[in-house]
Amino acid sequence: MVKGNLSEVTEFILLGFTDNNQLQFLLFVMILGIYTVSLVANLGIITIIRTEPRLHTPMYFFLRNLSFVDLTYSAVIAPKTLVNLLAATKAISFTGCVTQFFFHSVCINTEVLILAVMAYDRFIAICKPLLYTLIMSRKACFWLVIGSYSCACAYAIAHTSSLFSMPFCGPNVINHFFCDIPPLQKLSCSHTHFHAMVHFVFASVAILSTVLIISVSYLCIIFAILRIRSAKGRHKAFSTCASHLTTVSMLYGTLLFMYVRPTSSKSADQDKLLAVFYTLVIPMVNPLIYSLRNKEVKDALKKILHQKTMSQ
Repeated sequence: MVKGNLSEVTEFILLGFTDNNQLQFLLFVMILGIYTVSLVANLGIITIIRTEPRLHTPMYFFLRNLSFVDLTYSAVIAPKTLVNLLAATKAISFTGCVTQFFFHSVCINTEVLILAVMAYDRFIAICKPLLYTLIMSRKACFWLVIGSYSCACAYAIAHTSSLFSMPFCGPNVINHFFCDIPPLQKLSCSHTHFHAMVHFVFASVAILSTVLIISVSYLCIIFAILRIRSAKGRHKAFSTCASHLTTVSMLYGTLLFMYVRPTSSKSADQDKLLAVFYTLVIPMVNPLIYSLRNKEVKDALKKILHQKTMSQ
């Protein structure tokens, strides 16, 4: 688009990773592989939890929703990235950019909220086991998940409204592989300080508030585990939290470094690498972590595979 104030941007060009055709093809194969594994793994977790009665518990209800969010997140980012790696013109319409950013924001905010809910669930299970079924009732679990989606949508509306209320007069080349806050702010033809502060505050509140919930939950869990006399009991209690802690460490470590660090220390290439990790790699890894480290999920998978083998 023409630079200046006479025309408004109607589409953006996603610069992506590189102009080298060979590297683009290698990246296409790599991202296609990640996306395929993510789809299969997350759909597998959802199917296993839905079909196995033993997994109809609050913990697995939240895990099923986490897998659904990861599945959606991959679908928001990966297909357009794959198309652009092979396309001559890597364009995305203004409306398409708004839509992609909105759902990206919904997914990432829902993910951190559900992880906080899962930490609370483990806190109740380990610290208040006699009250667990009463506190984490079917209705309570339902409203916790609905609340997570609702809050995430509210955050996403605020983020999206703030970002795209800025005027974009050109240039229209986004130095990224999807529509994200930092590269879009650089393209605005107005002062972005206020909008940058709005995004920083929202990101900080979303991340730090859920970090606080998770931290307090796990401090209580640690004290409760230390009071367990038998080593076997302590190991069993901790093993139910290990997968969740691994997921939390990966996601929050990346997000804190990505969005809460000072703007002056950021670089486009570093942001792209981090974005690949939390938008594509983590949604693929999460179901693998929960399935490989969880005996109940592995037993349910073996049961389903055995039933399919016997029916053939």
